Amino acid sequence: MLTKLFYKFWNFWLRQPEKLRFLLVGGFNTVVAYLIFVVALLLLGEGHYQLSLSLSWILSSFISFSLMKIFVFHSKGGWGSEYAKCVASWGVSYCVNAMVLELFVGYLNWNAYFGQLVAILCYMCVTYILFKHFAFKA
Repeated sequence: MLTKLFYKFWNFWLRQPEKLRFLLVGGFNTVVAYLIFVVALLLLGEGHYQLSLSLSWILSSFISFSLMKIFVFHSKGGWGSEYAKCVASWGVSYCVNAMVLELFVGYLNWNAYFGQLVAILCYMCVTYILFKHFAFKA
């Protein structure tokens, strides 16, 4: 009974457009990463927003990779090689995130919490393009 229900859901899920799956799974990943960022900011202080960002990216990367591989791109590639490509993609996305965050917080004096929310929109676009055309390329 549960197996049949799972396969029904799985078939429904895979019929959804890839960009929609990316947005849903990415949205979940983003919430997890943002919560880690907020907790780190609360523990370390707002002045340590770049360290909080680093912790958030490192801790959420394993969840993100697994969910993207399985639920978004349904990739059959090797876990190690695809994870390495994801890490390279995240390196680029992280730089975009850090620069946008620095722009809003360091130069425009925005609140770090809100600055990171805006930065998320920028790096999500970069990450999708890199994952689709590099990390999980069939």
